[in-house]
Amino acid sequence: MITARADVIGSLLRPQELLHAREARAAGRLSQNELKGVEDRAVDEAVALQEGVGLEVVTDGEMRRSSFQSQMTDAVSGFAEHGLDAFLWGKWRSNELEDWNVERPELAVISKLERRRSLSGNELVYLSARAKATPKITLPSPTLFINFWSPETSRGVYPTLDVYLSDVVALLREEVAELSYLGATYIQLDAPHYTSLLHATNREFYERQGWTIEGWLDRGIELENAVMEGHPELTFGFHL
Repeated sequence: MITARADVIGSLLRPQELLHAREARAAGRLSQNELKGVEDRAVDEAVALQEGVGLEVVTDGEMRRSSFQSQMTDAVSGFAEHGLDAFLWGKWRSNELEDWNVERPELAVISKLERRRSLSGNELVYLSARAKATPKITLPSPTLFINFWSPETSRGVYPTLDVYLSDVVALLREEVAELSYLGATYIQLDAPHYTSLLHATNREFYERQGWTIEGWLDRGIELENAVMEGHPELTFGFHL
């Protein structure tokens, strides 16, 4: 007998109230506490939606993030200033909306990475207090952040891609340990970029960053395993 299980990958569509609140916060018309109140309501609705259809694992919809990757660059110093396009660049196709092409902005890591706060601790605490189902927290794959290493700009701080990604792994390992301490039981690593290697243009980009595709896959899997290592109390999921 085969048993199927389903849960939300992580992100859900942000409600209009939350999108407007973020715009108001950016313009200085809303306080951080007022924005948090809107985020809280959006999370409550996301949890109710998932539990209402019988899901046994729920996320907070990633309502407190601008992107599934952004909590890293929000919580860690060392990245050059960037906007949402840092996470959205590329060519997108849609059967319902017009095709969309976002040019890759200038991105770099410009100083040693330093974790200023937890990436997702507050998300976990709030979600755990409200969810009847198992709460799942999502973290970005360390190799997603190859995107922020620049051969031209970053070498003064991180002379090689390997040295830089080793620091990214260390930050994520610290985060996993904290989430476990806070009661997490299920953590997902988001790595949809692996499937993008099927496209020749994407393969060329990753190879320009300094690794062959074969080496990138081998080293990438090694780094993913390093983030998860040493936590038998946790269940890890992997989003491709």
